[in-house]
Amino acid sequence: MVLAGGTGGAKLARGMLDVVGPERLSVIANTGDDIEIYGAHVSPDPDLVTFWLADRIDARGWGIDGDTFEVMDALRELGEEVWFALGDQDLAIGIRRAGALAAGARLTEAQAQIAGDLGVCARVLPMSDRPVRTRILAADRWWSLQEFMIRARGALEVQELRFRGAAEAGTTPEVLAAIAGASAIVIGPSNPAISIGPMLAIAELRAALRDADAPVVAVSPIVGGEVLKGPTAAFMRHLGVELSAAGLAELYDGVIDALVTDEPAELPLPVLHTDLLMDGPSGRARLARQTLGFALGLAEARLAEGGLGEARLGEGRLGEGGHADGNCAAAGAHRGGGR
Repeated sequence: MVLAGGTGGAKLARGMLDVVGPERLSVIANTGDDIEIYGAHVSPDPDLVTFWLADRIDARGWGIDGDTFEVMDALRELGEEVWFALGDQDLAIGIRRAGALAAGARLTEAQAQIAGDLGVCARVLPMSDRPVRTRILAADRWWSLQEFMIRARGALEVQELRFRGAAEAGTTPEVLAAIAGASAIVIGPSNPAISIGPMLAIAELRAALRDADAPVVAVSPIVGGEVLKGPTAAFMRHLGVELSAAGLAELYDGVIDALVTDEPAELPLPVLHTDLLMDGPSGRARLARQTLGFALGLAEARLAEGGLGEARLGEGRLGEGGHADGNCAAAGAHRGGGR
């Protein structure tokens, strides 16, 4: 099972798909970025993961490959301010999700239908069916995550970070089942504050990770001492921790059992030192395979100490099987690596 938000987590999830196959992969995705706009309910991280798993991610790193922007162009011609650009297919997915929610579907159900329609058999699970929204105080005003990243370009100094609704949200039965059924739990190389932070702010989800039989292993988003994409450094600075493996371990204290990093760090927990670059399909699969092997090795050690169920370890999987959707097998979600 993989916890993912942003590009790093989605890319690692795609690598895991090559390693374990779609039936054995579950991905819990951050929904703190969700936004209602243009009559659509947009779930950027669940959709990003889904597009990566479907091998339909655009070369720019977000949205659907080959998508057009005719609706956005038309809105501009009508004098509308278009600060949040969505491709036409991306918008259609958001409109469909909004319709499903309005008809009484849970967010988990709506996402499963979208994933199935795109040929994804791995399970992409929203962290909660209830709204949790990331809010950032910067320049003495509150911003939604999307506004902060797009309007402010993520360049303002962060004064405060909140996850509105997290205290009341709870997680879902599907998320709890995925955690309970996993042989290894991997926190992807995502921004620990705004991509993983909303998930850990949900007490029920955090407790499930803390109490999981399977080892929880985090993959650092810090590559060669730097962050490849996004304002991770600014948010870690705001949280009072250094941009390093030690800082990441401090943020995840009480949740993770081990860390994957390229730093020669000595930490009070098991560490796998390896190359974190995920260049192309082979790079993603390599890091996924190494991380999984590391996690399962920890699980074997725990089994030897009597701390992990034998049957679950023997299955050697990352999560429960994929959702049963007739389109999955026909669409062929496993397409040999994609980009």
